[in-house]
Amino acid sequence: MAKIVTLGEIMLRLKSPGFERLMQSPSLEATFGGGEANVAVALAHFGMDAAFVTVLPDNPIADACMRQLRSFGVDTSLIVRKEGRMGVYYLESGSNARPSKVLYDRADSTAALASPGTFNWDTTFAGAEWFHFTGITPALSESAAALCLDALRACRQRGIHVSCDLNYRKNLWKWGRPAREVMTELMAYTDTVIANEEDFQMALGLHSPSDVESGGLNPEDYKALARAAAEAFPSLRRVAITLRESVNANINHWSACLYENGMFYVSAKYALTDIVDRVGGGDAFGGGLIYGLNTYDNPKQALEFAVAASCLKHTIPGDFCRVSVKEAEALMAGSGSGRVQR
Repeated sequence: MAKIVTLGEIMLRLKSPGFERLMQSPSLEATFGGGEANVAVALAHFGMDAAFVTVLPDNPIADACMRQLRSFGVDTSLIVRKEGRMGVYYLESGSNARPSKVLYDRADSTAALASPGTFNWDTTFAGAEWFHFTGITPALSESAAALCLDALRACRQRGIHVSCDLNYRKNLWKWGRPAREVMTELMAYTDTVIANEEDFQMALGLHSPSDVESGGLNPEDYKALARAAAEAFPSLRRVAITLRESVNANINHWSACLYENGMFYVSAKYALTDIVDRVGGGDAFGGGLIYGLNTYDNPKQALEFAVAASCLKHTIPGDFCRVSVKEAEALMAGSGSGRVQR
């Protein structure tokens, strides 16, 4: 089984209980989460050798975070500890017409201040076959963007496959260079890209004719978008696009498509009703796709696994995808009734 290394920031997640507004009651649910860490947890749940790399402060909160990652089977031995602060994000879960809201408090965190030279790439990538990062990390700071570029160059030198979830976050790109300029440079070293229509538009300047606000998405509209991405960035071996049709905060339709070697695959579509927690759903897809591409011979099967795993993640509170391979494969096979298993 391939060894996967992910690099990014993990944060303290503070969420209002249930569907309350932030600070409606004097309590917040404290857990942890962050794009690349979420992918590492998903991969560990799928039985893969997954390591998460970041910089954390030397304090009890970060200690608890590392303990939780290790409890999932994620390798934390490559994490660097330094004086400083851990990033925080606040979450308010939406309902019906009221959308969910995320507030970031992550400026000058230990991860945001990381820079080239923070990690020894020979040690970090020893035995690794796949490296995953997201567009969130280079959005944190100029030094974090330089770190990502340095990591990708190290991967190129070592023949390590690179995947990137573009994950455009408008509230993070504040440090100077625009997202399109930075991400275009990083795409030159990327083999597999994962994104939705907004990510392609805002991070790479590529457009789809579909209107995400209309409530319906036509997968065929994304065939040309995927081909355009592959032509714009010759290093790309495949392009995965997630398709979320948002009826309201509780009801989404979820599917995805994959472009590889001139072939275009479209997954089954799942009706997500009574969503428990959609945060981390895209990361579950990313982890599922990495697992599938390293496990199944058929790209379509890899895509179906990723969508099924992500579908199940929407039923689980918290950032992390606590889904097994058997559960995702059962859903792929049509076992989605929710009947009690005895």
